[in-house]
Amino acid sequence: MSGGPFPSERTNPDESSDGFQPSSATAGKGGSELNIEINLPVRIGVYGAFGRMGQMIMRALLSGVDSEREPKLMLTAAVEAANHPHLGRDIGPSCGMGPVGIDLTDDLARALSNVDVIIDFSTPAGTALLAAAAGETNTPLVIGTTSLHAAALAAIDTAANRVPVVCSANMSPGVNVLIALLKRAAAALPDYDAEIVELHHKWKRDAPSGTALLLADSIEGARGRKSDLRLGRSGISGPREVGELGIMAIRGGDVVGEHTAYFFGTGERLELTHRAQSRDVFARGALIAARWVANQTPGIYGMEDVLGII
Repeated sequence: MSGGPFPSERTNPDESSDGFQPSSATAGKGGSELNIEINLPVRIGVYGAFGRMGQMIMRALLSGVDSEREPKLMLTAAVEAANHPHLGRDIGPSCGMGPVGIDLTDDLARALSNVDVIIDFSTPAGTALLAAAAGETNTPLVIGTTSLHAAALAAIDTAANRVPVVCSANMSPGVNVLIALLKRAAAALPDYDAEIVELHHKWKRDAPSGTALLLADSIEGARGRKSDLRLGRSGISGPREVGELGIMAIRGGDVVGEHTAYFFGTGERLELTHRAQSRDVFARGALIAARWVANQTPGIYGMEDVLGII
């Protein structure tokens, strides 16, 4: 079974080497109690492995980030599209190290047979394909892909009947604490005008960001009503109407990510801001989610479940 066509950003790996990291014959899937009880490593696959986030997660795993936590996490599969130019090469040089014994592959079925959890940072089409395959193989999922379309969401819903799925537009622990605070503020200040401004690097493909939309959903949910969502304003837009919620997207430079939610009242305003200074924070969050989801029951979860901040 092929991983199917989904684009990701490319890098230039060095020399290739043969071989695919073998997995433990005793490691289980879908939250196996064996893994937890005797502290076997949780085997991790990365789907969309050569995208920016995929590479960040692989480097974190290979360098032993959070290695003091139990159970330990071990990278055992890296999956890319069938037309990727570096299939069959050892991923180590692309992650800034020597050969690690794991080749980039498009064989999704083989990859899923060698992992306990698979982390997805690909595209909506790629996510739909992965969710269907993971459901068939009882492989827990961590999904960080944004701008998911209806087909991808439907595939995730179907997979969640059989496996646990953590799905979040932002894996940052700090952002998810921001969301919890945002819900409290929105509920406590129901008549304040809410606006969101997000900043990202000039290469970001979508606008507004998935996180900005997640913040807007959180405000609406806390207030128990839908808003008139305004994605920017231009021309003679007239006075702001009651119930509007504006989202402004700014692009430039190398900004990793910044989100500010404003609550405007009469004579005061409240601002809640999160600034990501490195993508490392998203990789760490994804790994926290992967360790957690390995031992959960089927269903769809958010990072608030992972972090226990509901």
